[in-house]
Amino acid sequence: MAEISIAERVEKLAERVAIDHGLELVHCEVAGPENKPIVRVFIDKPQGVTHDDCSAVSLHLGTILDVEDFIHASYTLEVSSPGLERGLYKRSHYERFAGSDAKMKTRLPINGQRNFRGRLLGVEGNDVLFDDRTNGKVRVPLDIIKQANIEVDVSDELRKGSRTSFSKLPEGS
Repeated sequence: MAEISIAERVEKLAERVAIDHGLELVHCEVAGPENKPIVRVFIDKPQGVTHDDCSAVSLHLGTILDVEDFIHASYTLEVSSPGLERGLYKRSHYERFAGSDAKMKTRLPINGQRNFRGRLLGVEGNDVLFDDRTNGKVRVPLDIIKQANIEVDVSDELRKGSRTSFSKLPEGS
C-alpha cells in the first residue's frame, strides 16, 4: 500500500477541521524547505471568512498536527481566506465562478497557447469553458490546468466603492 504524503495527510485533517467549523477548505499546501515547512490553509464560507474563523481553524488544526506529529520539523501554520484573486482548484470552483474574469495557465498548449486571460463560462464534462480575450472560446481540460485565479480589476472595484461612498455623504460635504 502506498504511503500518503505529508501534504495529503494535512489536507485530510484540514478538510475535517474546516467542516467542523462550518467552512469550506478551498486549498491546502505544504511549501518551503523540509526542515522548516509552511502549511498554508485557505478557507471560505458564503458570507466570507472572519479573523475568528481563521483563528479557530488555526488553533484546532495546529493542535491536531502537534498531537499527530507526522511533520518531523518545526512548521509554520498559516490559515487565511482565499482573497479577492482566489485560486481555482476544484471543478466546483469553476462552476461557482462562471461569469467571472480569470487567468489560467495550462501544462500543455491548446492551439499553441498556454496562458489564458478572459471569462470563465462554466464547466462541461471534464472541460472548463473559457472565453479568452485573445483567441475566443476554448475548452480547457481540467486535468491540464496548472494554475487558475479569479482576476479582479481593483481600479474598477475602487471606482464602484467611491461612487457608493460619496453618494452616502450629506449634502454640502
